[in-house]
Amino acid sequence: MDTNDKLFKKWTALLADFIRRASTGLPADVVDALAAGRATEEPGGGAERTLCTLLRNVDVARCKSVPICQDTGTLSFWFELPRGSDTEFFAEATRAAVREATSKGWLRLNVIDVPSGSQISDNVGEGNPTLHFSVGEGVKVKLLMKGGGSENMSRQYSLPDVDLGAGRDLEGVRRCLLDAVWRAQGNGCAPGILGVCVGGDRTGGYANAKEQLLRPLGDAAPVHELAELERRVLKEANSLGIGPMGLGGATTLLGVKVGTLPRLPASYFVTVAYCCWACRRVVLEATPEGDLVDVR
Repeated sequence: MDTNDKLFKKWTALLADFIRRASTGLPADVVDALAAGRATEEPGGGAERTLCTLLRNVDVARCKSVPICQDTGTLSFWFELPRGSDTEFFAEATRAAVREATSKGWLRLNVIDVPSGSQISDNVGEGNPTLHFSVGEGVKVKLLMKGGGSENMSRQYSLPDVDLGAGRDLEGVRRCLLDAVWRAQGNGCAPGILGVCVGGDRTGGYANAKEQLLRPLGDAAPVHELAELERRVLKEANSLGIGPMGLGGATTLLGVKVGTLPRLPASYFVTVAYCCWACRRVVLEATPEGDLVDVR
């Protein structure tokens, strides 16, 4: 086995375990938010019982190293690599890691061919997993596993929107976000997290909105007006009474994360990537030689 083969196998194993971590566990901030929500709900009520069940599910999945949800979702990877890196090497290692994770049960068979409707046996197909590459210092990999139920609740608005009374301003954006939450109700497995992009084109808006879901729940947008919008929408959404799984309660959202992209004069898109309570995201840092530096 030559050096390149050894490096490929090392990266494949590292990324397969990376997938395992995402599939079988939740970030500490998401677990803490679920526990905080449970503490605000009426003792013995449906919302509290639902959140207790979710938290027990988190514990079982972590302890047994099994998927936290039967829908292991779309796998989206963001790679930051040193300039001049061989992106195809990392793309192939990621596909191999998905195959390995599938064979070990960390991913369930979750990819369907179109139009035949047949199941793809190794979860690898055109566009799956989704890979994004950028230049950075060292190697950093981010993974988001987003289920289809929550993906179905994602929406895109074009402002102005007469029905919502939403103009081309942040008040209009606020109206869109609350409309998205109201339309979702319990579908998409509330409590949810909103990843939002204001601006961009239709395609770029969805990609940026999904990337916002990688942000920790405790952070805030760097622009003051956007940070205020995040806080206000979170508070107002949790006053709608939708609650966990739409059964009523005060815990409808766990977070709101808003980003922006430049837009054309003719367009003002507001794109919402709705994520369920199982916000499976992990960040890995490693050397180009495949030695793990940090994972969180």
